[in-house]
Amino acid sequence: MEKFKEERIAQLREAKARAMLGGGEDKLAKVRAKGKLTARERIDRLLDPGSFVEFNMLIGHLDKMPGDGVVAGYGTVNGRVVCVYSQDTTVKGGSIGALHGFKMYRTVERALEMQVPFVGIHDSPGARTPRPEEGGGALGTGAIGEKNGGSIFFPNTQASGAIPQISAIMGSCAGISVYSPALTDFIFMVDGASHMFITGPLMVKSVMGEDVTAEELGGAAVHCSVSGVADLRAENEEACLQRIRELLDFLPSNHNQKPPRVDYGDDPERLDDSLAEIVPSNPNKAYDMHNVIYALVDKGYFFEIKPEFAPEMIVGFGRLDGQTVGIVANQPMVRAGSLTVDSSDKQARFMRFCDSFNIPIILLVDTPAYMPGTNQEHGGIIRHGAKVLYALCEATVPRMAVVLRKAYGGGNLGMGIVPGLGTDIIYFWPTVEMGVLGAEQAVALFYGADIMKAENPAEFREQKLKEYREKNANPLFEINHNWYIDDLIEPRETRRALIRGLKLLADKKVARYSKRHGNIPL
Repeated sequence: MEKFKEERIAQLREAKARAMLGGGEDKLAKVRAKGKLTARERIDRLLDPGSFVEFNMLIGHLDKMPGDGVVAGYGTVNGRVVCVYSQDTTVKGGSIGALHGFKMYRTVERALEMQVPFVGIHDSPGARTPRPEEGGGALGTGAIGEKNGGSIFFPNTQASGAIPQISAIMGSCAGISVYSPALTDFIFMVDGASHMFITGPLMVKSVMGEDVTAEELGGAAVHCSVSGVADLRAENEEACLQRIRELLDFLPSNHNQKPPRVDYGDDPERLDDSLAEIVPSNPNKAYDMHNVIYALVDKGYFFEIKPEFAPEMIVGFGRLDGQTVGIVANQPMVRAGSLTVDSSDKQARFMRFCDSFNIPIILLVDTPAYMPGTNQEHGGIIRHGAKVLYALCEATVPRMAVVLRKAYGGGNLGMGIVPGLGTDIIYFWPTVEMGVLGAEQAVALFYGADIMKAENPAEFREQKLKEYREKNANPLFEINHNWYIDDLIEPRETRRALIRGLKLLADKKVARYSKRHGNIPL
């Protein structure tokens, strides 16, 4: 009997040792020769050392398909549990078959059941196509649900807003291998190595007659700056996985928790005189809003999301007195900080994520309003702008706004600083210029005829412009009769005011009408 046990244990060890090699040493060597990490090495870089626990390791091992081409299980990131799978290109090229799809499905489902974040590491050409004689039909149905793993979309959707979901694209992914990541909260790509497309270059050539490379069609640069599908690109796989670890530190494990507090030792009462210097008084002069954000957040640490897409809007995570906050800010360096079709999508999606996961929202406002023109109107700026309004009115997390320099017309609406949109606290700097129009446009509209009749039109125009800015566009006059501005603060006080506001709003509760769900203007 003892010999029997020893033999079985030896067989188990041998089977697991073979499974650890995936498609074999030769194929692993080829992966590394391309400068890439293997499926298991990717998990090792993502998780805390020695924390990974694998499920279904021996699926397919008798068929020389260890794990059916995907490594799945759980581990920890900085001590917090995370579920993860990593597709293995050394087994059937990482293609998705029945058992492969089941493991993907079960990994997300398990994360949802345990209320922990999920990370999917993708490197797959898509569904595993059966030979005609193997059967399976056009939809590839099998005994365990969708043979092509299509049912992964169901747990992805159920997990949306319940647990954070993050995808890393590590190779050329097509078909269903891109739709599952598209349902997750954040997508990371590797420059020059990651590709996402529904149909690859060969199919595009066949059907459309268009010659295009994988990089031109769906590379990291395209999806991070043009399509907006991806959120961040990294220079290599190591950096990509490290960035995911950093992002997870800002997030709670699920929608019932608040993000973990991290004390950087940055004084919550700190005043910063540099803020008054960063923002010019001239409303037409550009400056980099990033510098304002760095001055406000703890130790200047800001994790930006979609930095290359619609850069006229900045979104990302920082901390104030150790508490995670989501920052939404106009960027005067790009399109003067105007609101656009793309920036509206970027802003609305980010705010909805923050609202899902108990992350307070900070709005830093300096915008001339919506970008005019046929491109914006024909692109559906009304519909896309309505997404922002929906996200603002839907949100229940604490929300504060600081108007730094200007807020005209619809910009007040799009940045949530008009009454009734649910922004809890609104601060103005004393240098703010506000109104339906900018001061120059307002003077031209109201006094244009008078200016033309004046003996000295230029002098008369300057006089009217000065009067308008001192009275009609001056927050010191506006606050006299507008209750929705909570306070005028000096620029140097901004960080302190926000932190104090967060303390007031820490236990904010908002009741909503009971319904199935709303119908956001997609």
